[in-house]
Amino acid sequence: MYKKLFFSLIVCLCAHYAVQAQFLLDVESGVVFNSRYNEVRVPGNTGTQFDLSKDFSGNSTFFYRIRAGITLSDRHTISLLYAPLHVKSTTTPDQQILFNGATFTAGNRLDASYTFNSYRLTYRYDFIRNPKLRFGAGLTAKIRDADIQLSNEQLSTTKSNVGFVPLINFYLEWNFAERFGLILEGDALVGKQGRAEDIFAGLGYQIVKDKVTLKAGYRVLEGGADNDEVYNFTWFDYASAGLIFRL
Repeated sequence: MYKKLFFSLIVCLCAHYAVQAQFLLDVESGVVFNSRYNEVRVPGNTGTQFDLSKDFSGNSTFFYRIRAGITLSDRHTISLLYAPLHVKSTTTPDQQILFNGATFTAGNRLDASYTFNSYRLTYRYDFIRNPKLRFGAGLTAKIRDADIQLSNEQLSTTKSNVGFVPLINFYLEWNFAERFGLILEGDALVGKQGRAEDIFAGLGYQIVKDKVTLKAGYRVLEGGADNDEVYNFTWFDYASAGLIFRL
């Protein structure tokens, strides 16, 4: 349902503003490495704490994300982002694990599935916009669609969580040469019960001047929440590359 609604919004925005604004399409892919940490405790006050990165074994996986948007009056940018993430891991625990009301006994193979899909609507205003430098900041409304699943041969349980998260958006692009530039962009916010950061830093090369840019760099996804329902803090490293189309 979220995917259909999300892409319907993209189509409507593009159709309405195609004549009077610049259209943006940012397609990104690459590798997500096994997380530095992915600490989980469900429920947050009584479950067994474990780390999907350190206590489980997992492999790097491919990812993709798509952003579409429009820029009005050369300063106001509205964009929609779809950023799915799904990783799997396994272990044989040496002690029982209490998770989401289920008890997983020690000594039996245990499989884990971690999903963190993100849907974001962003408004950004570019305070500086010239051929050499562009800097802007704004607000992002994020819908988090996440779940953590544990399963073995006897039982399976999933903790799902869908929620709204407000974030601060920022974008910096410095074109230090005719076709080369540095890009730093992201969404981030720290709150009382949690935090969220999704930040990209990399190099851009304009394949077609002002129209098509190849980008490559490093992305970090970090954050989590601590409450009675769930405790989860995680850090993912990305090796990322993509294409930005401006029409």
